[in-house]
Amino acid sequence: MEKIIDKRDLSGTFRERLKVLMSRSGLNQSAFAAAVGIDRSALSQLLAGSSTRLPRAETLMNIAARHQVSLDWLLGLSQDEGITGELRENMEIAQAEGGFDSTLLAKWHAEAVGTKIRYVPSGIPDLLRSEEVIYFEADAAKTSREAQRDEAQYRVDYNRRPETDMEVCMPRQTLELFASGLGRWHGLPRDVRAAQLAHMATLIDDLYPTFRLFLFDWRERFSAPYTIFGPYRAAIYMGGMYLVLNARQTITTLTRHFDGLIRIAEVNAHETAAFVRSLKPD
Repeated sequence: MEKIIDKRDLSGTFRERLKVLMSRSGLNQSAFAAAVGIDRSALSQLLAGSSTRLPRAETLMNIAARHQVSLDWLLGLSQDEGITGELRENMEIAQAEGGFDSTLLAKWHAEAVGTKIRYVPSGIPDLLRSEEVIYFEADAAKTSREAQRDEAQYRVDYNRRPETDMEVCMPRQTLELFASGLGRWHGLPRDVRAAQLAHMATLIDDLYPTFRLFLFDWRERFSAPYTIFGPYRAAIYMGGMYLVLNARQTITTLTRHFDGLIRIAEVNAHETAAFVRSLKPD
């Protein structure tokens, strides 16, 4: 005779296993909720046990995929945590174009709320660019001014959130080239470069300590541009697209690489604004 499953049993087991996953993750409720695509109040209701309601199927699948457990285990239908379905690929390619609020990059930032984001930019960090520099770079790359501007504003707003923890490490020579109007900034007027440096120094002071910028000497260590989104994924920027790495060991290795850049930094985060103000555009 087929056993009838009581929904109260399912919801109770789900609640206990959800608590297990939260404990393992080390995330607070806000960060855990953002990572699985629900808001904090919805998560609180699921944990409270005041109803037998289960979350939507999409939410269940997000929780299972994010924490690498099976749906059967999550719902108490199996004692085996292992995923029986298709595992997420260890490496993916994602396009970098389009309106920022609808891109995977925005989703990755949202998922990583409450965890540390480590970022090696390809030029001036996006959130520190003035509108004039954004437009100059967008025109040169033949990309959307509006998309670039929206991305910069999103990142500023993101870094103003109290739970944000972002470290950025970049070569000091990048800023020296910018101040001199060389390389990709050839042709950018001196007054625009001066305004950009002042804008950048002000934002660095304003966002510290949730946003910390370190400068290293690129003659001592090379780094490709990449972002590590907490423990979840790393994205290496390839110009117009990202090489996305999902394997935990790979993320750990890249994190060690980033920490190595921090260790050799010549300008520490509390000194960076003063360094930027010391640069004199030619």
